[in-house]
Amino acid sequence: MHRVVLGKISDLQQPPLPPALWQLAPPGPPRAAWLAGRVLLSRMLSPLPLPEIVYGDNGKPAFQADVPLWFNISHSGDDIALIVSDEGEVGCDIEVIRPRKNWTGIVDAVFSSGERQLIAAEPPSAQLTAFWRIWTRKEAILKQSGGTVWQIAQIDSTAPAHYFVSQIIIANTLILAICTSAPHVLSVNDIIR
Repeated sequence: MHRVVLGKISDLQQPPLPPALWQLAPPGPPRAAWLAGRVLLSRMLSPLPLPEIVYGDNGKPAFQADVPLWFNISHSGDDIALIVSDEGEVGCDIEVIRPRKNWTGIVDAVFSSGERQLIAAEPPSAQLTAFWRIWTRKEAILKQSGGTVWQIAQIDSTAPAHYFVSQIIIANTLILAICTSAPHVLSVNDIIR
């Protein structure tokens, strides 16, 4: 089972939240997204209590080994996505489709030749969306394996692999990619809001 839920950070991190969550939340800008992610997790697992969360070597959050569920959270702007699975490690990335300064320089620096060819094959008006489509795949793959953004150049989303990537464009403004260890094709009907 793979379950995907989307939300708005501004809605999810509002009180009333359990006091323990407020105490655990990091200070500063990451606080709102952190709280929203924990609320999504709590809602997804309800009525069960939220299991203890531990962190891997590169900071990837996970449930303790005795909990047979895997999850990953991503946010972009006010949008947040959560994937939960009972079939193995998962990763997700959500991005608002938006202009990005020097995106072509990023393509040259960290995209594989196959990924660059996919962008070049698009008409100029669709190349920015193609950039975000490939970027979300790369990030979902990295997050599934517990990697860091510094390793993104090592990921070739066009190469054959032992994982499965699926993605969807939502309302022409968001791109969501998931990476799973078992086959799963993401559709609008799969997404809980």
